[in-house]
Amino acid sequence: MSGSVEVRQFLLRYEGGDAAGGVPSQRGGQADAPRVSDDQVRRARLAVAAGALDAEDCAQLLDMLGLIPDEDGQIPAQR
Repeated sequence: MSGSVEVRQFLLRYEGGDAAGGVPSQRGGQADAPRVSDDQVRRARLAVAAGALDAEDCAQLLDMLGLIPDEDGQIPAQR
């Protein structure tokens, strides 16, 4: 992956975690479906970063997927 150090630094700004792979499972449309956990969000961010070309690409992808906190500090994917 090109720019992997830059992408890793970008991710560390949002969370202080280390790299461990994985992707969260797909949610159903049911109201009683379990929410996306913090660990799933962390793993999804890392999966996005693994495929990103650089920090800008990573930021764009994370924003599209609702994995960057909004102005209220909430992760849209966890609503």
